[in-house]
Amino acid sequence: MTEAAGAGDGRRPVLVASAGRVPPARLGVAVVADLVAAIITGVLEPGEVLPPEGELSQQFGVSRTVIRESVKRIEEKGLVVVAQGRGTTVNPPSMWNVLDPVVLSAMVDHDDSLGVLDELSIVRGSLEASMARAAAASQTPERTAALQAAFDDTRHRIDDFEAYNQADADFHYLIMEQSGNRLAANITRILFARARESARFIGTPGPEALRVTLDEHQAILEAITRGDGEAAAQAMRDHIAKAWARRRPTNPRTGA
Repeated sequence: MTEAAGAGDGRRPVLVASAGRVPPARLGVAVVADLVAAIITGVLEPGEVLPPEGELSQQFGVSRTVIRESVKRIEEKGLVVVAQGRGTTVNPPSMWNVLDPVVLSAMVDHDDSLGVLDELSIVRGSLEASMARAAAASQTPERTAALQAAFDDTRHRIDDFEAYNQADADFHYLIMEQSGNRLAANITRILFARARESARFIGTPGPEALRVTLDEHQAILEAITRGDGEAAAQAMRDHIAKAWARRRPTNPRTGA
């Protein structure tokens, strides 16, 4: 979606939709994606009232029923509020459900400054640090063996980036599981899974960077398995911050 008119000139923005380029069964999905993108990127600003149903129907080239259902979907995501007699008003970012997959994807996809990925790294570091601490407090011989096996799997795949990347994630997921904190684990999985779909988040780390990551994983492993919760939390927090710093593009706009 792009803004054809209306920015700063007092006119209502015209939403150029992609809906007409997709099969009819997916029209609603396309309309939702375009409306979410328009709100995330500021084409539709907080406090702004969406165009009337009939106008949106014409702009997107879909039925009023599709528009009505699409507006319900973005209301469920916290992006707008529908009030009788006042229309559909765009909510401020503080009210968005940023864990919704469509909203989170749009935020990451349109994150030119990498600010969202920076914030994601901070939140993830805090949550995973707390889970590493909890995992250290609940170690058993079986859990320790499982963590060691997950680490060894990562070490054995260091020459295959794709396999290494998955083994890296599996090591983190196992620590989350051992923490017993299902809420923190669920939130982190949502953030981590979406971030891993972004080429800018994954980056193109060379062999040396992978070896550094492996060393950081080993420090986390050793702290958890010896039951040192504070050291485990610090090692995890440091690892996530440093790993993102190593991967973060120098030029956020180009990814270079």
